[in-house]
Amino acid sequence: MATLKITYVRSVIGQKPDQERTVQALGFRRLNQTVEHEDSPQLRGMVHKVRHLVRVEESG
Repeated sequence: MATLKITYVRSVIGQKPDQERTVQALGFRRLNQTVEHEDSPQLRGMVHKVRHLVRVEESG
C-alpha cells in the first residue's frame, strides 16, 4: 500500500482549534518535522483540512 510523507511547514498559531488538533493527531510536535502514514481516505481528509500548513509527497 502507498504511503504519504507529510511535512509540517507552517505554524498553527492563529489557526482554528480543530486545525491545531488535526496537526497533533497527524503526529507533529515541531515545525519542519516529517511523518509517514499509510494512505487512507481518513488520512487524506485530515491532510485536506490542514493543507495550508503541510506539504505532502506520495511514496511507493
